[in-house]
Amino acid sequence: MANPFEALAEIGVIPVIAIESVDSAVPLADALLEGGLPVAEITFRTSAAAEVIETLCNRRPELLVGAGTVLDPAAVGTAIAAGARFGLSPGFDAEVVVAAAGWPFAPGIMTPSDLAAVARTGIRTAKFFPASAAGGPAMLRSIAAPFAHLGIRFIPTGGITEATMGDWLGMPSVAAIGGTWIAGAEDIREGRWSDVTAKARSAVQAVAALRGAER
Repeated sequence: MANPFEALAEIGVIPVIAIESVDSAVPLADALLEGGLPVAEITFRTSAAAEVIETLCNRRPELLVGAGTVLDPAAVGTAIAAGARFGLSPGFDAEVVVAAAGWPFAPGIMTPSDLAAVARTGIRTAKFFPASAAGGPAMLRSIAAPFAHLGIRFIPTGGITEATMGDWLGMPSVAAIGGTWIAGAEDIREGRWSDVTAKARSAVQAVAALRGAER
C-alpha cells in the first residue's frame, strides 16, 4: 500500500515500543506477528532505535515498521535511512515537517493552534498526544470539529489501554490508536514474548469486535 497510514487505519492499533537492545528486535517482531499484529512503532527514546528499525525492516519485511518520537530533522534522516515506513512526533515542529517532506509523517497536536499549523502544511494525519491527559476523546472531538471539512485523521497515543480503545476507535476521525501496553519495556527486557503475543492477539480481537459492532 502506497500510504502506510491507510494500512494503519485498517489495523487499528499500533504498538508503541521503546526497545533497548537490537537482540530483542526479531523475537519482538515474531511475537507481534504471531499475535496477528503486523506493525510496530519503534520510538527514538533509546540509542538502539535506529538499529532495531533497520534489523526489523531487513529481517521481518512483513512487519510495517515506523519510527516514533521523531523530534528533529536529524532523526527524520536517521529513520528514513534505517527503512522506517512512517514516522510520528509528539508535537509540531515546522523544521521537522520540512525534513519529512515526501515521507509519511504524522506530527503531534494537542491544541487548535497545533492543528491549524498542521493543516497549513497539507498533512492529513496527525498524532493526538498525550491523548488521555489532554482531555480524552471529548477533547479531541472538540479540537477537531472546526477542521472536520479538511479530512484530517488522528492517531491518539498516550494513556490508552485495551479497555479504553473503543472510546477512541468509535470516532470517525480516528484512524488508529497507539498503545504502549502491548509490548512494554519490562516484557521486552525479560523476554516475555508469549505475553506480548497474547496482548497483541487480544488487541486485534478487540478492534475486530469494535468494528463489527459498528456495522
